[in-house]
Amino acid sequence: MPSKPPRPTVKTREDALAYVQRIGVCTLFSSKGSGLPALWDVVALPAEGGGRTKWGARVEAIWAWKNELPAAYPDDVFYGKIKGGHAVLMSMDHLRDVHYPAAHQPVSACSELAQKLYDIIRVDPTETAELRTLAIERTRCTKSRFETALKQLQITLNIARTNDPDATNDRWVPWSEQYPDIG
Repeated sequence: MPSKPPRPTVKTREDALAYVQRIGVCTLFSSKGSGLPALWDVVALPAEGGGRTKWGARVEAIWAWKNELPAAYPDDVFYGKIKGGHAVLMSMDHLRDVHYPAAHQPVSACSELAQKLYDIIRVDPTETAELRTLAIERTRCTKSRFETALKQLQITLNIARTNDPDATNDRWVPWSEQYPDIG
């Protein structure tokens, strides 16, 4: 008999922090392919309506928390991508003890395009839109190949989104700059 989904209890950013700390790692949205619990399934906010946009209060909250949690609690929460491209939140203990040792690969093991993106980021931390423009100009890659290479750098833990609380867009920095004690 399949297990019952968890009862939605998360209503605030602090509730989401407590949830991530308790379970170690979760996807943002439900994903059968990841095998992980999803924050979506425990957020007790309306899936439709109740928010400022057509997306609804639940999507708005989760989308905001993915950036706010690591910015407000940088020693407690990590946001990134895992194999399969799933967006996750995880406790720093899980990142340090379980995920990093299992997932990290050197940038030299990444695709040629990913290595070129890394070189751009290493020299000048860059927002996604600017990085995409530079990559397409310099390598003539497609948007799809760019997205795949950027995702590969995230999954292999060579880059991270900056935890700057003032950042409104994804700004990428070398992993060692954001997490010097992990790796």
